[in-house]
Amino acid sequence: MVLIYRLSLWFYVLFIHLASFRSEKAKQWIDGRKGWQDKLQHFNPEKAKVAWFHCASLGEFEQGRPIIEAFKKEKPEHKILLTFFSPSGYEIRKNYEGAHTIIYLPIDSPSHAREFISLVRPDVVYFIKYEFWYFYMRELYKLKTPVYLISAIFRPNQIFFKNYGKWYRKILAWYTHIFVQNETSASLLKSIGIEHLSIAGDTRFDRVASIAKAARDLPIISQFKAERKMIVAGSTWPPDEVLLARYIGETKKGICLVIAPHEIHPSNVARIQKLFGDTILYSEASDIDLSKARVMIIDNIGLLSSIYQYGEIAYVGGAFKTGLHNVLEPACFSMPVLFGPEYSKFQEAIQLVEIGAAIPAGNYEELKSQLNGLLSNPKHLTELSIKAGKFIDDNKGATDMILEKTREL
Repeated sequence: MVLIYRLSLWFYVLFIHLASFRSEKAKQWIDGRKGWQDKLQHFNPEKAKVAWFHCASLGEFEQGRPIIEAFKKEKPEHKILLTFFSPSGYEIRKNYEGAHTIIYLPIDSPSHAREFISLVRPDVVYFIKYEFWYFYMRELYKLKTPVYLISAIFRPNQIFFKNYGKWYRKILAWYTHIFVQNETSASLLKSIGIEHLSIAGDTRFDRVASIAKAARDLPIISQFKAERKMIVAGSTWPPDEVLLARYIGETKKGICLVIAPHEIHPSNVARIQKLFGDTILYSEASDIDLSKARVMIIDNIGLLSSIYQYGEIAYVGGAFKTGLHNVLEPACFSMPVLFGPEYSKFQEAIQLVEIGAAIPAGNYEELKSQLNGLLSNPKHLTELSIKAGKFIDDNKGATDMILEKTREL
């Protein structure tokens, strides 16, 4: 099984190398890992205590960020090392001020694990959500380093719960403690003999609550909205945009749309402009009569979480093909959330649907029906908005629970 695991990683790296000739992200994945030993040689010359946090990508970073910042506040004597597996996390957060050093995690292997850990010498390790690296975990377990898995979620179709997954369960046994999001995950782990766990919920609720408190005033968005009801579409992809463009083109209601696409490179923005027709770019909005336009495209990053505060209804992209994006941010601003049909892997989306604060729409007719229903029935819209905000309030507190438990351990 170790041989199979190593071969699978070898083929994965080979595929990334081949993809790097055409893919910028694949090239970043390769180039970003070059010289990692040199970066770590100078990480901790004063031999301070070290807390290592590892996130696969940007979404996991947002889950881990409340823990990082609370830990740093509580234990300022520790140096913080933050590692990423994916460029979509590293490239956006490589200048994050909450960590002393931020690098890519070298691919899992016996030699990399030994060398990396000998250079870092972590006193405590936090892995976020889906991190199961065999050789890193084995090395940390040998050294008796405390390792915690945070905001984890498990499903029956994962390898741990298959007959052929017994070998991989070792990794779960090597964690000092596992903090899961829900009862289902806890029951699955207990069914295979993993008892060192707690149900702590999802730290992203704490994160989005802090984001909402820090939301910025955006006069351009306020002027654009004027007296109209506004739909905010965040992290959209082409299948989402096709439906939204048709709705805006057909509806006669006095509404406006702000659309913040997942990809904001010029060619994608130009494609969206062509799809919607008459639009305004946020970057060019200062000298235009904003209230006459119906669609604004956000062509820069970092604004979406503050834009949500101006809207009445949110649409979150990705649930047709690529994977649903963050539905908690709009819910934090008491907005009902719409998205595509593929959301079964996202616990928070399932919960929002169950309480009626989120609505999946699998095609245009469903989206049109739901939007028209909300926009023409203010009382119903208010009821769903209240449910969304209450959902966030009821689920905060995972960060404090995790830190309290790790103090005990």
